[in-house]
Amino acid sequence: MKPSNPWITGRYAVGEPTVRLICVPQAGAGAGAFSGWRRHVPEGVELAPVELPGRGTREREPHPEDVTALAEAVFQGLRPELTMPYVLFGHSLGGLLAYEVARRVEAQGLREPLAVLISGARAPQTPSLRTMSDVDEDRLLDWIAANGGLPQEILSYPSFVAEILRAVRTDLRYAEQYLEPDPTRLRSPLHVFAGADDAITPPAYVPLWERCAGGDFRVTTLPGGHAFPHTDPAALLRHVQDLLPRPAVAAGVG
Repeated sequence: MKPSNPWITGRYAVGEPTVRLICVPQAGAGAGAFSGWRRHVPEGVELAPVELPGRGTREREPHPEDVTALAEAVFQGLRPELTMPYVLFGHSLGGLLAYEVARRVEAQGLREPLAVLISGARAPQTPSLRTMSDVDEDRLLDWIAANGGLPQEILSYPSFVAEILRAVRTDLRYAEQYLEPDPTRLRSPLHVFAGADDAITPPAYVPLWERCAGGDFRVTTLPGGHAFPHTDPAALLRHVQDLLPRPAVAAGVG
């Protein structure tokens, strides 16, 4: 029986899972951001998309007060998911949260991830590259659309757009607040992905994550802009599969 956890929505496995892929979404998004990944999930892997408070199936829940409270809430919410070998993946703001979860896991002596995968996120010691949380609605909409975060047809539904913008502004404030001048080096393997044409987190900033690596560290650049994990999930998940420990993958095949 699949475990029940309000922090995970849309859990999906191919075959008998031996690895859990826990995915934290980008600013303004919920667990549904990973629905397009389902048909690309490797054999033996369980996809576990994270649903943050205040969106999706948890839209009535209040947003945590600040980014530190959010990170702690995500960590506590994901503790029940650490019962089997797992990988942490986070995109954009989700990448910062994945790092914070891994940092807390290691500090408390819990089962460590097989790997921490960060996508399209600045390194913790790098100040926010811009401030967008307080700009006017038109400018924010243009910025989101230009970076692949909002289909043009959504603009026909103003009440839905207003809900999205509220979540986006909150998450952008979290991201803009976040700064760790002396970040913890993770013991777990740290692999960072960049979009070649990402204007939000340019590829040149991604290698700065090496400051957070205490072990294996790799950087992979893939085609696409900031939304590259969702415009071509197959390409990203091929790399994710290559990064999984061979014995764990083989155990789920045949």
